[in-house]
Amino acid sequence: MELIVTCCQLAPVIGDFAGNRARVEAAVAEAAAGGAGVIVLPELALSGYCFDSVEEARALSVPAGWPGFAELAALAPDAVVVLGFAELAATGELFNSAAMLFAGHQVTYRKVHLWDREKEFFLPGSEPAPVVSTPFGRLAMMVCYDLEFPEYTRSVALRGAQLLAVPTNWPLIGRPAGQPAPEVVIAMAAARVNRMAIAVCDRQGIERGQEWNQASTVIGPDGWPLATVDAQGRVRAELNLTGVDDKGLSERNDLFRDRRPELY
Repeated sequence: MELIVTCCQLAPVIGDFAGNRARVEAAVAEAAAGGAGVIVLPELALSGYCFDSVEEARALSVPAGWPGFAELAALAPDAVVVLGFAELAATGELFNSAAMLFAGHQVTYRKVHLWDREKEFFLPGSEPAPVVSTPFGRLAMMVCYDLEFPEYTRSVALRGAQLLAVPTNWPLIGRPAGQPAPEVVIAMAAARVNRMAIAVCDRQGIERGQEWNQASTVIGPDGWPLATVDAQGRVRAELNLTGVDDKGLSERNDLFRDRRPELY
């Protein structure tokens, strides 16, 4: 199956919920007009990331049933939209969540692996990353640090995921000159060892002194990047999912059948 995947690498402004919403909506509408079938936006795209307090995080959170999600989906009625947001649960607890919107449906996922100060504001999710049948194939979603656990990405591949969408905020870290962000290398490896496409949407801008990798990437099921971010902060790639379900590597090897989980 062929489709266009677009990652919209935005610069959310912490505290500016209305402005962030407008930026998200504009990016989704633009990507949909460009023919995108899957549109991915950053982690916590509606709120910003570097909270000063739980009270600030709570003020920028919305429930999973927030009407704005339906309005956002209406801007791309023929696409699947995946974005991160701060979720206010009915119990009053906060989660670092992602929403998948398509064809009148919404699937919500709560980030399982929290990074650094996120633990001061959010509870970790307690449900596995979902694998969802969509008009464009079986899509899974995770959030940022989730991607760094090989057993977690393997788990969605074993459940049939063909494309993994990952909203993220990758803090900039030092690395040798000319080398890619290590998180991109991890995503490439996860795609290759699972024969599963991965679309990662990072963010840009500087937020309360924090810089970001700005390394949004769409990776094919062979593990090679198909497209990286352009000057406008967009990644647009034509992705072919034909054959993704075939995990054969040679006449004698298969990625899944060769596993020896009883030894791991």
